[in-house]
Amino acid sequence: MPAAPNRRLVAVVLLVPVVVALALWAFAWPAARMAPRDLPVGVAGAAPAAGQLAQQLEQRDGAFEIHRYDSEAAARTAIEDRSVYGAVVVTPKGPELLTASAAGPVVAQLLREAVAASTAAGTAVPVTDVVAAPAADPRGSVLGASILPLAIAGVAAGSAVTLLRLRGGRAVTALLGVAALVGIVAAALTDSWLGVITGDWWSEAGTLGLTVLAIGATVAGLAALVGPAGVGLGSLLMVLVGNPFSGVTSAPELLPRPVGAIGQWLPPGAGGSLLRSVAFFDGRAASGPALILALWAALGLTAVIGGGRRRLPAPDVPEATPSRQPALAG
Repeated sequence: MPAAPNRRLVAVVLLVPVVVALALWAFAWPAARMAPRDLPVGVAGAAPAAGQLAQQLEQRDGAFEIHRYDSEAAARTAIEDRSVYGAVVVTPKGPELLTASAAGPVVAQLLREAVAASTAAGTAVPVTDVVAAPAADPRGSVLGASILPLAIAGVAAGSAVTLLRLRGGRAVTALLGVAALVGIVAAALTDSWLGVITGDWWSEAGTLGLTVLAIGATVAGLAALVGPAGVGLGSLLMVLVGNPFSGVTSAPELLPRPVGAIGQWLPPGAGGSLLRSVAFFDGRAASGPALILALWAALGLTAVIGGGRRRLPAPDVPEATPSRQPALAG
């Protein structure tokens, strides 16, 4: 057997297990180490009872980042602004818990358990869901599962642009067209049909489309800069790293450090955070993730245009041949 096929055979046999191990690590490790890490939580009420409760929560080995508020109204506003995931309000009758299941049902359940553990045994803690998840998706399962299809759509768009050898303006037009259509179709399915997101329809479509554009432009841009290997590199970055690190199924603060922070700087994580903001919180706290997505999209499209220009073949210029004059008869 020739040496080259032997090397290819060994490469395939070794590469597939490596990819599988990477996928298992990326998806299983964050899920297996899920716990609150500096999770923003509010405490409202008069001292000293509110201060005592805040101290009890702060003693949980860095699990919570406590924000103090003077009143229940201030705590509600902070939840609606996405400054905190929930708040404990200390009243003369005892503590009351404010949650926002739309920000993450897993976090809301975790806060219930933490507050129950911090109060006297047998004490019932009233719970108010300030920003509730939609009735069609109370556990946030659909929203959490929506980021992977968007990542696949973006990778497919970037791969198609590369395989079809689209360059310059045509490549940019293709990526923009795919992103716009995917955004409209995805909003029609998740909002109009399933009812699992309930915000402004066009803002949701724009968010979904911008997420696809950021991913697709990155994949196509990497391919334009480094060749076909860029498609594989972009796919690994967006699907095997960006998706499990996004924290969209729970919360970035529940993932191991620095996974949660890294995920929010990648398009899947930024897209998931932006979608929550526009779908359930009237666009509050949307500027950060929107800027991250726009930056990825701009850098990717710039690479697509620049790489396409660099790869354009030089025009063939025919060599000049000396003209032969007919011999003059003497």
